[in-house]
Amino acid sequence: MPERTLLCGWGRTAPTRACVLAPEVADDVQRALAHADARGTVARGLGRSYGDAAQCAGGVVLDMRSLAGIGDVDQVTGEVDVGAGASLDSLVRATLPSGWFLPVTPGTRQVTVGGAIAADVHGKNHHVDGSFAQHVAGMTLATPTGLRRIGPSSDPELFWATAGGMGLTGVVTEARVQMLRVETDQMLVDTDRFVDLDGVMAAMEHGDADYRYSVAWVDCTAALGARRSGHTGRAVLTRARHAARDDLPPPDRHRAPSPPPSTWLRAPRRVPPHLLHTLSIAAFNEAWYRRAPRHRTTELQSMWRFFHPLDGVADWNHLYGPRGFLQYQFAVGPGEGAVVAAVISELADRRIPSFLAVLKRFGPSAPGPLSFPVPGWTLALDMPIGPPALRACLDGLDEAVAAAGGRVYLAKDARLRPELLDTMYPRIGELRTVRRRVDPEGVLRSDLSRRLGLDRGLDRGLDRGLDRVGD
Repeated sequence: MPERTLLCGWGRTAPTRACVLAPEVADDVQRALAHADARGTVARGLGRSYGDAAQCAGGVVLDMRSLAGIGDVDQVTGEVDVGAGASLDSLVRATLPSGWFLPVTPGTRQVTVGGAIAADVHGKNHHVDGSFAQHVAGMTLATPTGLRRIGPSSDPELFWATAGGMGLTGVVTEARVQMLRVETDQMLVDTDRFVDLDGVMAAMEHGDADYRYSVAWVDCTAALGARRSGHTGRAVLTRARHAARDDLPPPDRHRAPSPPPSTWLRAPRRVPPHLLHTLSIAAFNEAWYRRAPRHRTTELQSMWRFFHPLDGVADWNHLYGPRGFLQYQFAVGPGEGAVVAAVISELADRRIPSFLAVLKRFGPSAPGPLSFPVPGWTLALDMPIGPPALRACLDGLDEAVAAAGGRVYLAKDARLRPELLDTMYPRIGELRTVRRRVDPEGVLRSDLSRRLGLDRGLDRGLDRGLDRVGD
């Protein structure tokens, strides 16, 4: 075995050590699972899970980035075979020039296809198109009991348990993805600015059906002052559709769609611990809000500006300093908008700054028992580690979300208490049943699965957080 490597998530919290293997082909993955030691194995892509989902303290982590082949898009069906280690960035670079785009994209292209399935990622179009796995026609899954080809109609229980299953049902080695036909690399964007959260939520509730993509940025730092007038926060809502050729200026109408530009900035590796604090975050939010137009329609924007603005800055997570940061993302039902307002108000009361807060609406859920989206609202907040009240505040917010029938997103989580998991994900027993079928010896496990008790019934006496740094 190679020496153990220190690994952490994108939030740079809770690092642990594991032996990292880099399989070259699917058979290598199968062999690694067949000869796994007692400490467990999990797959890892580009490390963009914010917490500990792609870590396995004292065990083996499979670096999947070498399984990155991309086939030709079927020009009739739009389907393409993709290695699980291929990034969404490389996939769109390969397919966009011929007129095909990602059916669902999260806020970054720096996610592997395998990771997108394991987290069942969503985007600004969930209310129309659902989550990523709902556009996967089939996949090859390496499990401790064999290599399997599965799909929505071929072993659907295993397929949907894998979609959002955080790598605990097997290791995806290849997938067939249904791409989206587009004519250009431009978006037609409508922007509106709102003085309070009530206004933007009402606009989204009544108008999102007219748009394929919708997202609101919310200024949480303004929440306390706004509450004095009976409201919470202010927001900028952007909604969009793909631009057709006829929407472009005449000189650009016959130009083939262009792949995204390369990263042009890199965040410094060493940042002062308190660079992002209440005052600096408030100043950024004020500038961002004032920069947005009060009302503007049919603005042409590049896909990359609309979907992935942070991809222009490599290693932007380092801006939060050496202690890292948390992203807290939760979802609640369509009638639970008050919970969204209460979360923002609570953060303001506790003086906990959020650098980035993003609000979206979810459509119908995918069939997966651990898939995150549920119909209603989702709010994602980035918060630097540091405020003494942070942990207690988030524990309280967890309870409020669970009481409202909501849940937190496990791909972003680094600190949820295990006793709330079954309440937030009431179908978790279905995942455990599938795991017992394909992994009866409990080979597949991670720091996240140990922390949250997801391995109950597969216990090999290893749920003690082995090799966790600081223990």
